[in-house]
Amino acid sequence: QSRGGWREPLMCILSTPAHPRAGRSGWEQLHGWRQRKLSGQHLDADNYETDPLLKEIRRAENYSWMDIITIHKDKLPNYEEKIKTFYEEHLHLDDEIRYILDGSGYFDVRDKDDKWIRISMEKGDMITLPAGIYHRFTLDENNYVKAMRLFVGEPVWTAYNRPADDFPARKQYMKFLAEEAQ
Repeated sequence: QSRGGWREPLMCILSTPAHPRAGRSGWEQLHGWRQRKLSGQHLDADNYETDPLLKEIRRAENYSWMDIITIHKDKLPNYEEKIKTFYEEHLHLDDEIRYILDGSGYFDVRDKDDKWIRISMEKGDMITLPAGIYHRFTLDENNYVKAMRLFVGEPVWTAYNRPADDFPARKQYMKFLAEEAQ
């Protein structure tokens, strides 16, 4: 599908070798890996304030709350501490939705065999990580990213560092992976 359009879940869009994401570190590794709600799309980050597609995504997914975070040593209070926190392996009890408005970085997620997959995120990329998935985030060599954070309802910022296997969100996620493996 063309830039600025809805994207199917990553495991579907990556089945087409000519897709603009094919070959990007991490995205191609997700081919055939059927993660619940792990999805991505590419939007027009230069016009996010007026983008009708973003508005439609927010309406359709009930993303009623958003903010913008700039991760750079000159912009983020307690930068060093925050970077360490983002890189610590953790999960959330709600989906994590991030839209990269500028800059770049990486989300690392665990596959069904508990191995890391690195997903390269660039300007215009939006990703949804399902509740219960272990993940972490890090900047690339540019040490800068500006991202929109989206939530259904009031934001919940709580990250649960690994091990956090007793939470219902983790159990539900693991159940899904077990069902997919059969």
